[in-house]
Amino acid sequence: MSYADLGLLMGLYMSPGIVLAVVGGLLGRRFGDKRMVCAGLASMTLGGILISLADGYTAVLCGRLVAGIGAILLAVLMSKMVTDWFADREVVLAMAIFVNSFPIGIGIALAALGPLSDWYGWRIAECTTSALTLICLLLVIAVCPRHQNDSSFNMPAARGAFPSSREIVLVCVAGAIWGVYNGTHSIMLSFTPILLASAGVSTATAGLLLALSNWLVVFSVLAGGVVAQRWGRMNLIMLASSAVWALCLLALPSVHAVEPLLVIGLVQGLPVGIILALPVMVLRPQARAIGMGLFFTWLYVGHAALPPISGKLQDLTHDTSTSLYFAAGLVFVMIGLFGLFRLLQKQALPVTGTVSAG
Repeated sequence: MSYADLGLLMGLYMSPGIVLAVVGGLLGRRFGDKRMVCAGLASMTLGGILISLADGYTAVLCGRLVAGIGAILLAVLMSKMVTDWFADREVVLAMAIFVNSFPIGIGIALAALGPLSDWYGWRIAECTTSALTLICLLLVIAVCPRHQNDSSFNMPAARGAFPSSREIVLVCVAGAIWGVYNGTHSIMLSFTPILLASAGVSTATAGLLLALSNWLVVFSVLAGGVVAQRWGRMNLIMLASSAVWALCLLALPSVHAVEPLLVIGLVQGLPVGIILALPVMVLRPQARAIGMGLFFTWLYVGHAALPPISGKLQDLTHDTSTSLYFAAGLVFVMIGLFGLFRLLQKQALPVTGTVSAG
């Protein structure tokens, strides 16, 4: 495979989310959240098996698409289930713990699947991921409580299940914040090694530094959830951590030092639980299925659009610093979007059954 082929495989896994995020919410409303989470895990298992049996690139693409569709269903509907379970309790901390599964899973995969592929072949490594998703499927069936909308098939549409125009605007602004956050994180992961290499840092050292920063994000996500849930002051945590993140991105091209990366790792995860709790603050319980789908649509838009724009800007300027300056600008945009969300939220009617703005 060429690098372009590999890139297509990477993007294909997330790209269905632009279309399926809202559809997944509707399917959850129709057939039950837990059922669709199980369907997503089954699709991920099947996709992995198809890839492990593939005899050509087209077959790998098909398996990757099947697995990606399952991953979208899992992400959207499991997020809604966690929201429903904890909306009146510690939702910020719950969402922080939930979303931490993503970087932790990436870290485990990077550490384990490469050696496993070297020892036993890539097909065994792929089968291992399918076995893990199958185990998760069995655990969800056995452990996760039934949701109120899992009682029967062909559920009638609940009155008010479609978000109001005000809810749509608010959840789209919240989703744009989450999309910018993840797009910026992808830019940082993709282009920081290039910057460090241009400054004479070895590839191995650059990868180690970035991995260390990423693992610090895992701990800062959890710390941010605990602090925001116990102390409150969500606005202060969001604004202060984002501002420090942006300033470190601006400083990194000039100093080429370890310190900005470590500080980024310590602060970048602090607002994650808060961002994920924003839809809970503005969506009525019966509108969460579609509302969470809208929220996650912006995540996939950010993933798909922002890194290519950053790469294009770097190509135009022929400067390895451009992408990180662009990423810093995006973080300031994220701060502006958060301010817009709070402004619009003050004008919105109160939503019952949700956490307070904090």
